[in-house]
Formats: sequence, C-alpha cells, structure tokens
Amino acid sequence: MRGPSRAPREDGRTLRPPGRRRLGRSAARGNVASVSIVEDAQGSAAADDEVLVRTEGALGWITLNRPRALNALSVGMIRAVHAALDAWRDDSDIEIVYIDGAGDRGLCAGGDVRELHRQITAGRSADTVEFFREEYAMNAAIAEYPKTIVAIADGITMGGGIGVAGHAAIRVVTERSQLAMPEVRIGFTPDVGGTWLLGHAPGRLGEFLALTAGTMNGSDALYAGFADFYVPSERLEALRDALAHRADPTGPSEIVMLFDETPDPSPLSAQQGWIDEAFSADSVPEIVARLRARPAPEVLDGGAPEPAPADTADLLESLAPTALVVTLDAVREARAMDSVRDALAGEYRRVLWFVHNHPDLVEGIRAQLVDKDRDPHWDPQTLAELGPDASAEARDYVPPVPLWA
Repeated sequence: MRGPSRAPREDGRTLRPPGRRRLGRSAARGNVASVSIVEDAQGSAAADDEVLVRTEGALGWITLNRPRALNALSVGMIRAVHAALDAWRDDSDIEIVYIDGAGDRGLCAGGDVRELHRQITAGRSADTVEFFREEYAMNAAIAEYPKTIVAIADGITMGGGIGVAGHAAIRVVTERSQLAMPEVRIGFTPDVGGTWLLGHAPGRLGEFLALTAGTMNGSDALYAGFADFYVPSERLEALRDALAHRADPTGPSEIVMLFDETPDPSPLSAQQGWIDEAFSADSVPEIVARLRARPAPEVLDGGAPEPAPADTADLLESLAPTALVVTLDAVREARAMDSVRDALAGEYRRVLWFVHNHPDLVEGIRAQLVDKDRDPHWDPQTLAELGPDASAEARDYVPPVPLWA
C-alpha cells in the first residue's frame, strides 16, 4: 500500500501533495555523520575513494563507496557529494543525478558514532559542530536541487542515509530496504531533515517511528512517505541505464514508473489505528500510559497478531527519557514547518545541545558501541524524574556557530 501519490511534472521532477512541501526554493545530512548504530571499519579507503563521481550519458552518478563501514558518511564524503552537486548544477550535459551505495548491504547506515564519542570526550566539539553544519548544507542542497535527483535506498538506509535519500526528488526502495531513524537508541535525536519526514508521515506514524527507532521495509517506506517507487534490486542497473540514455521528452519519473512494482501491503499500515490512538497523546508518559491501557493484542487482517502495546511501552521506558521528550517535541515542531531547511535548523539546535550540554549521548554510545555492556545509565533514568517541559532547553538552545552562516 502506497502513501500519498506524487504526480510527475513535465520536466521530470515530482510534485509533493499539499501538506508535504519540499524545501522552499527561495531559501538561500576524520569527523562523523548523523548517527546510526554503526561502527567504523578498520583500514578504510582514502577519502578520494570513498565517493565515486562519474557521468554516464546525461546522468551524473554518485556512489558512496565505503562498503566495509556500510557506506557511513565522513566529512570528506559529504564534501565530495556536495561538490559534485555544485559542479553539475549548471552543467547542461547533466540532466539527472543518481545516488547509490557500493556493496549489497545498503546505501548508508549513518555514521561513525564512535568517532563522535571520541570528539566529545576529548573536548573537540568544534569538529563536531563543523561536521553537522556541512552535513546539513548537503541535505539542504539535495532537497532544493534544480535537477532531478534519483536516490536508491537499497538495503540499510538509516540516520545520515535518510538525509541523502529522503530529500531526493525520486526515492527508490527495493525488497532489501531497511529504513530507520534510530538515534534515540543512543540517547540522541533524529536529524538530517528526518524530523520533517517523520512529522509529515501519515497520522502519528512519525512519532511512533521516531520514539521506537522502528525499522521500515520498502512497502512501509512507501506508506510512510519516505519513498516513491519500489524497484526490485535486480533491475536497478537497467533502471540506471535507462535514466542515463533516456529518449526525450521522457521524464525521469516516467522512466522509473516502467520499473516500478507493487510490493506486499505495508505492515505499518495495518497498525495505523492503535499507533494513532497511543502516539497522539500530549507527552511521552501519556503515550506510555495509553499503551499500557490497551487491551490484549487483536488479530489483524491476514491473521497477523497485532504487536503487544505493552512491549512498546517497555521499549520506551528502556530508552533515554530526555532523548524521547526532545524527539517528540522536534517531530511535532517539524510537522508545522514549511521546509526541510526549517527542520534542519530546529534539529541543529537540539543536536548541539546534546553535544555540549547533556551526558546521555556520550553514555548511549559508550553502552552500545564502546564498552558494549548495553547498560546505559541515563540522566535522568526514568520519565517520572523529568520536569514538565524537559524539551524546552534543547528547543531554545543557541548554537555557538549559526547553521547557515
């Protein structure tokens, strides 16, 4: 089951429906990427080899080329992607940009959060600030690009990978796709424009995905508005060739439609009712209370059991309370915004507040990836210990360096 359809324009770009607007055209994702739970691989290639930039016919082709690290973004990779986009912006020979990832495991799993941990604990937060500024500038460039960008979210596409793929004009998923914004699992908050995508998902699905760090398959991503087309992975090479050598005036969207298939129904779509009921509550404690008050699981259409709401409540209570309330506030703020750029600015404030002012990010990375004891000691440890507006400090934080300076 697909989410809201997006009609192709004559120039091949795609129109989002009302309420899901793109970044406004009048507006002027050794560092680390937007975090996903991924460790860096030893012996990575030189920075120049980590992004492959070439042309094929009328296609500008960018490949994230760090497969041993699930194509996790470094600052050098971000600069290379942004430079390629800048070079092709006014190049009349390039009509379409195509972005994919090397290897068969995914487009991009996010970033090297162990390096983020090293930066913060060593007092090198200035490096972290510069990284996020460069990443968000790349995210904005993708969202506002004047030519059609086709992004292939094949396999794992999480955290910073969503910032690369989620704002492209044409977003393709496959039978192998796994999409998520998993930041709350390390005491952090979604960024790279992810809150804008989450905030504009159907109903309260964005709150559910953000607070549980839930993973979407290809059909879920279509339903949630994170993707536009479903193409079997075995046909991606043929799709790229067709885009590179298209016969005018065929637009990119029309070409992708020739490869588009209908996947199985989205499992998330069948859960929309109870998700909306629980996650429309005003606060995280109220969400937990609604989940615990729900009756025993029912049998959904097709005979699949509904996930136990109590299990979701248990999950929420195991995560960092501060990250949960900050994330809920960020998603709801982004829902009312007009552009990806605005959402990035809100994320920047919150992300740097965690970097500079709160211990949970460092503690979450320590527990997950450094000591690997899976026993984080959050501050505070429980939702009950939070104040009535615990998200306000992060929302109102003034970063030391402006995002768009």
